[in-house]
Amino acid sequence: MTDTAVMLPAGLESFLETAGWAGSQVEPLPGDASFRRYFRIRRGDETAMLMDAPPPNEDPGPFLRAAHWLNANDMRAPRILAEQAERGLVLLEDFGEARMRDYLDQWPADETDTYKGAVDALVKLHRLPPGPFLEYSMSEYQREARLFVDWYCAARGLKVDVPGFIAAWDATLGGMLPRQHPGVTVLRDYHAENIMLLGALEKQGLLDFQDALVGHPAYDLVSLLQDARRDVSAELEAQMFDHYTQASGVDAGTFLADYARLGAQRNTKIVGIFVRLWKRDGKPRYLDMIPRVWALLERDLAHPALAPVAEWFDANIPMDVRQAGGGKFGL
Repeated sequence: MTDTAVMLPAGLESFLETAGWAGSQVEPLPGDASFRRYFRIRRGDETAMLMDAPPPNEDPGPFLRAAHWLNANDMRAPRILAEQAERGLVLLEDFGEARMRDYLDQWPADETDTYKGAVDALVKLHRLPPGPFLEYSMSEYQREARLFVDWYCAARGLKVDVPGFIAAWDATLGGMLPRQHPGVTVLRDYHAENIMLLGALEKQGLLDFQDALVGHPAYDLVSLLQDARRDVSAELEAQMFDHYTQASGVDAGTFLADYARLGAQRNTKIVGIFVRLWKRDGKPRYLDMIPRVWALLERDLAHPALAPVAEWFDANIPMDVRQAGGGKFGL
């Protein structure tokens, strides 16, 4: 076991013994934006990943359900080696350390081919019947968008028209909802920090899919190409958008409008989430990402399909705040 000062999950030794990994070395890894923790488990030359998702703050059940479905449908999620969901412990296949984000930081010349592989994975996923997940409903879209009002606007001391905000999103997303049916599996957090490269640019492993829903195919594409954590050029975004529409056979004009709708909804939500991570969870580093997300939001708002939401932003968010990319918070 590890000799670091990191607190290990309760019951870990018996869990690893039952899983056939008794006596392994346990190495803590950096966490994400949740209460989950991760460890690399070493046994000689073999490695595995341990997810610690302790109740009541976390529940590994949705992750396990999604992982089993993805693997059963030839999508490359980590294989489940052992699980004790009631304790929040899951032993996973180790995808290694070649994360798409980190790889491209070192090898930027491979950006186009790597993103093409990620888009191709979405095309493959969207050809499958939707998985056994709940629908991405209007109430869920609204709940997410409302994070902007509840956290960002509140933190900035902005008095905004909340009923008008809700009505604007109803008007913007309402006509799109019929095009969600029968829907595709939406992973909801599909971006360069959640994709692993498994020995080749086109062989990519999926992470962080426990919140999967059944919704519109544009959602994960915009998540990938309008990345809150990594700059994606407008040229690459357009190239990969065209690659997706040609490979999937969707009508590009209608799909672009829905792509802008979901991009605006997602980016609005993310601004709220990043402020919540600062205010509630003590993670101020996420504030530095807001200007990037805000710039993406402004691009989406420029599409005619976003007219009701754009009008709300014009009426409620001061221009100096918008021109500053969301503005700086005094810490």
